[in-house]
Amino acid sequence: MTRITLIALSLLAVSAGAAEAQSRHPRSPITAALNAGTTGVGAEVQLSLGPVFVLRGGIDTLGYDFDERYSDIDYSGRFDFDTVSGFVDLHPFLNGFLISGGVYVGDRTIDLNGQPTAPVDIGGATFTPAQVGTLSGRIKLSKTAPFVGIGYDDSFYREGTWGFRGMVGVAWSQEPEVGLSSSGGTLSNDPIFRARLEQEARDIQQDAEDKAFFPVVQLGVTARF
Repeated sequence: MTRITLIALSLLAVSAGAAEAQSRHPRSPITAALNAGTTGVGAEVQLSLGPVFVLRGGIDTLGYDFDERYSDIDYSGRFDFDTVSGFVDLHPFLNGFLISGGVYVGDRTIDLNGQPTAPVDIGGATFTPAQVGTLSGRIKLSKTAPFVGIGYDDSFYREGTWGFRGMVGVAWSQEPEVGLSSSGGTLSNDPIFRARLEQEARDIQQDAEDKAFFPVVQLGVTARF
């Protein structure tokens, strides 16, 4: 028997052994994933229902500071995004490409703080910094935000343990709710001034309507059990 024949037989034996081991220990339909993106950092668990459909569930958390201007008043803001989520992914071409639909559920708020240093218009009237004091506001997005997107996830379409996933899409919610209050000003407790604040909150609500649409961009790695 030639050396090449011996090598070929050895390779066949190894392949047969690997196939037998694979049949005894089939690949798990479950993967775990770590993500980072516009929704913050998060973790997911995925369950394959076959070659086409995958169920996903996860948690995400995000917090960052920013500056915003509403009605000519400068605010320092804080955005907080803490949600759980569930999705159904469709792999129409039986590969990593996917179409996803689902929902984010949880708290998504924007806190605002502003302290005017010059006269400002609030609710259609002009007030001095001493009269206004410090403004505190909160933009509250609805707790439920449906999501649609497309992406790539090769978790169940490759042999290795580790995989790659990416997602782009949009989550949206109902019109945001806005509250605005004043503290430390000479008119902070004045009923007329507070009525102006309520009007200002309605104006901010109109300006913040674009916050109801939240772009989702994620990259992550997966591990198949």
